[in-house]
Amino acid sequence: MSELKLKIVTPDKVFFDDEIDMLIARSSAGDFAILKNHHPMIASLDIRALKIKINDKFLLAAVAGGYLTFKDNEIVIMSDACEWSEDIDENRAIVAKERAERRLKEAVDKRQIDIAELELKRAINRLNIKQNKM
Repeated sequence: MSELKLKIVTPDKVFFDDEIDMLIARSSAGDFAILKNHHPMIASLDIRALKIKINDKFLLAAVAGGYLTFKDNEIVIMSDACEWSEDIDENRAIVAKERAERRLKEAVDKRQIDIAELELKRAINRLNIKQNKM
């Protein structure tokens, strides 16, 4: 196993804490991969899939944005939410998408529009990951 460490923290738990081979994520600047001995970095994560490679197998997780730091072969991700693809409830995600679309249509000010768009993006991300459409 590599010496690259990944820790994903959400407000209610440590979602993941183990060694990995590679991480693929998306920041506001685009997709990037981190391998052992990558240069130090800080990134704002987009609402997207995290692809975590361990022993030549990729695990997928839906991340609800957040921040990533990398230094000394340790990646730390802080996010409001993170969920394994196999744990995503597709029906719940569909309901959340429909609710967000309805809220977006009914929004009367910028704040309501921003919140509804964020909810919609999270729901679509979860559905895409569940249905392997990334």
